[in-house]
Amino acid sequence: MSTTQTFESISRLRCIACGATPDSASRDFRCTACGDLLEFFFPGWAFDSPAFDPATLKALWLSRCTSRDALDQSGVWRFRELLPHIPEEHAITLREGNTPLYRLPRCARAAGVENLRAKHQGMNPTASFKDTGMTFAASFAHQGRFAWVACASTGNTSASMAAYAARGNMRSLVLIPEGKISWGKLSQSLDYGALTCQLRTDFDGCVRILNDLVRQKPVCLLNSVNPYRIEGQKTAAIELMEQLAWEPPDHIIVPGGNLGNSSAIGKALIEMRDLKLISRLPKLSIIQAHGANPFYRSVREFGGRKLEAMTADTLATAIRIGNPASWKKALRVLQATGGEVEEVTEIEIATAKAEIGADGIGCEPASAVTLAGLKKLRRSGFVKPGEAVVLILTGHALKDPDFTIKFHRGELFADTAVAGTSIAGTPEETEAAQAKYLQRAPVVLDADLGAVIAALDAAERNSELCS
Repeated sequence: MSTTQTFESISRLRCIACGATPDSASRDFRCTACGDLLEFFFPGWAFDSPAFDPATLKALWLSRCTSRDALDQSGVWRFRELLPHIPEEHAITLREGNTPLYRLPRCARAAGVENLRAKHQGMNPTASFKDTGMTFAASFAHQGRFAWVACASTGNTSASMAAYAARGNMRSLVLIPEGKISWGKLSQSLDYGALTCQLRTDFDGCVRILNDLVRQKPVCLLNSVNPYRIEGQKTAAIELMEQLAWEPPDHIIVPGGNLGNSSAIGKALIEMRDLKLISRLPKLSIIQAHGANPFYRSVREFGGRKLEAMTADTLATAIRIGNPASWKKALRVLQATGGEVEEVTEIEIATAKAEIGADGIGCEPASAVTLAGLKKLRRSGFVKPGEAVVLILTGHALKDPDFTIKFHRGELFADTAVAGTSIAGTPEETEAAQAKYLQRAPVVLDADLGAVIAALDAAERNSELCS
């Protein structure tokens, strides 16, 4: 039996709370016994004596990089031996994954570390990490012959789902909170043909409506509670280890919103360690915005015993989530890897985003919480100067261009309000002023060569002062 055949037949669903192992999932992907989330596990994997040689499997995955086969060209399906089986005829792919790993020398100096890289998941087909999970979840829906798929979204999920649904000849329904997502993201779902409903509620209110809907109509739910999403998203960690020659970094830092991505990456790390693909676990840390920090408060105030939902408010719209569905999964990987959870302010996010941009890498605000969080983890001593760190950047800069434009024009905090709270006369006001050196507003000049040369000379002088 081939490696692929061996792994195709052994995935099972299991409740993360009560351990029930249903033969199939309910419409809302909740355990029918206790109501908690489901996940995939692989009972046929003998961790003490795997049925394959890790070196052979690594060579197989690497060889597929030069294949002309559509599945081999995907950075998700290329690792299909570690995924539940979906027949090839149902696979929907846009050549997702295959995202770059960049060095960030300027950000490394700003954070006080020597070895800093960024895995940029914003370089996926619809410009966010959601594609790695959506290719797999949408393929599951196609296999189940669903005519409609649906999601609640703060933006990135809707864009990704709509694209994969269109590619698979399915229709898509998007529920979004009115006025609380970036138009750059919303425009994608519109272009890909989704039925888009703006509800007068927040993201968590959209989730409640969606859960009720899928129980009454034959619609496949494609949010991250869908365990197929998590399986697809975990391949980002596999690809990252391959890019690092299977030598894990000391730290991986992930933004925290609905916590599906951190759960997926942590799941992959544990599986790779158990299968002897890597020799040790990196510490996986999760960073949230101060205005959307229910998981941070759960860990710091309650030791992870419970999570209190909140009304989330942050300019980093992708992580503006007050009741994250996957918090128990995230807690488990945080504890298994010895990671940390931290929160950062709006100004810290904006500053970090501009610093990442100064390294020539563009990302959306939610991605920048990773660098902002790294600085705090470095100051606390959790991250040591000589340790290797990888930031997971989840979305492309053009997902939220208004944020970038307002920052560089000095308008982002011009109303002296951040996430609904005045910063006038506070340390945050001073911090916002200190970030001005990163702003690069357009310079308006007459159409005169001398004026352009003067602007060039002034920029040169400013550069010398800042260096």
